[in-house]
Amino acid sequence: MRSNVPRTAARAATGLLMAAALGFAALAHAQTADQPAQQAAQQQAAPPVDPSFSAWSLMQVCKQKADNVAEAQCVGAVRGIIHGYQYGVLFLGQRASLPANETQRVSLCLRNVPVSSIVDDFVGDAAQVSEDSLKRTPAEVAVLGSVHLHHACT
Repeated sequence: MRSNVPRTAARAATGLLMAAALGFAALAHAQTADQPAQQAAQQQAAPPVDPSFSAWSLMQVCKQKADNVAEAQCVGAVRGIIHGYQYGVLFLGQRASLPANETQRVSLCLRNVPVSSIVDDFVGDAAQVSEDSLKRTPAEVAVLGSVHLHHACT
């Protein structure tokens, strides 16, 4: 009897890959666009952020270190975001021909890095951003941005 796990994993990875590709495309466009055009586009086409999983709401949960339930929710969310992203990068590296070192550029180097330090980095980084901006930022974007800042493979 044949298992459907690889097909399910492939579908999940494809979804992550598409989300990552969209994110990278948006980032590339934002870095090359003129400032006034970029601001106008952001005001008109900013996708809605799920308020229950914005960077602000995740930061609020992650700041509650004395609450075991909140801490478990925070760690679970951060681990899920990172694992999903890493599987997407792995899938991309196996399925697409990329320029030299491109996979390494987008990979995360997290060998022997405790999740608690990733959470602390995220909370510290998010504390430097305005509350309004955090509410408009998806939690995945903020967590991965923080992790890339502190743990990028170079």
